[in-house]
Amino acid sequence: MLVTVIDYQSGNLASAARGLALAASLRGIAADVRITADPDVVAKADRIVLPGQGAFADCAKGLASVDGLEEAMFQRVAQGAPFFGICVGMQLMAERGLEHGVTQGFGWIQGEIAKMEVGDARLPHMGWNELRFTPGSHPLLEGLVPGDHAYFVHSYALKGGRTDQIIATTDYEGDVAAVVATGNVAGTQFHSEKSQQVGLQILGNFLAWKP
Repeated sequence: MLVTVIDYQSGNLASAARGLALAASLRGIAADVRITADPDVVAKADRIVLPGQGAFADCAKGLASVDGLEEAMFQRVAQGAPFFGICVGMQLMAERGLEHGVTQGFGWIQGEIAKMEVGDARLPHMGWNELRFTPGSHPLLEGLVPGDHAYFVHSYALKGGRTDQIIATTDYEGDVAAVVATGNVAGTQFHSEKSQQVGLQILGNFLAWKP
């Protein structure tokens, strides 16, 4: 299995790759995990992972700046390759982002990425928060239980999303989309690669996922 971690100069690429390799090993999955910006490699990928950190607009610009990379990713996903976005990589799946102006997203999930409304609470939302979901509702959540904690760092979040595409939430002065999935694409607002056993479980579930 060729698993490509998209390199567009954003995100914890090495950490994501190590997490995926460890998750594969724990599951007994033979995976070749590669960090790459080569469209030809992405075009052959069995699974695609898009990490991200920082601002939506900067990440979108960085991805688009690599000739042929975004196109190869879109084409491979359209052909059915499972896709997994992490943090801003997940946010890019939305219709648009409102951070540093209006920036078009992939349009794979409904909604936009807007600044969180948290009252007197602090931003960024940073730290360990519990996951809320219905057990058995999606293969990516297999082996997890409601109340398991994941590690979040963000000030913007999905707004106006569809309930059938948001498969897990967390609470930070209100419901926050934590995991999204539709068809063969999915993503986590939290950093899977920093979420210890919960993160490894989700990464392993992604590698075993047959959408």
